[in-house]
Amino acid sequence: MLFTILSAQPTDLDQLNNLMYDLHQEHHAQCPEHFKSADEVVKEKSIASYLNNPECVIFVAKEQSQIVGFITGHFCELVSEVSKPVQMGSIDELYVKTDYRNLGVAKALVEKLEERFEEYGVKQVFVEVWEFNQTAQHFYDKLQFSGHIRWLRKAL
Repeated sequence: MLFTILSAQPTDLDQLNNLMYDLHQEHHAQCPEHFKSADEVVKEKSIASYLNNPECVIFVAKEQSQIVGFITGHFCELVSEVSKPVQMGSIDELYVKTDYRNLGVAKALVEKLEERFEEYGVKQVFVEVWEFNQTAQHFYDKLQFSGHIRWLRKAL
């Protein structure tokens, strides 16, 4: 399969919205007790906001004119009362259509985002992965991401 990684354009929004819907539907299906349905999410969140924000980035993976995956991210200075400030980038969403998984699309998207972050002076990249998403955890392990904070939850 031959795919190209490109910056997202306004003309990509219809396809991106469909893929974002699929991403949120997969999360809801895997963990409905914590994730809203895709129908609920799309009422509150729009991928279009990334296109208009200079601190946000969207890349798409295209096979011809079809988007087969995307990644969104943002960068800023992470400031805390206890840790040293750092220019950080965040992977916010990463999604690849089912038929295109395990073909290098996700890795190419992450690498492109990391290149852009480096151009902006980012020193560290962060990503949140839910505990149930073992596939994503293994993927990021292979890309040399390591634990930073362990966030725990307890139902009352």
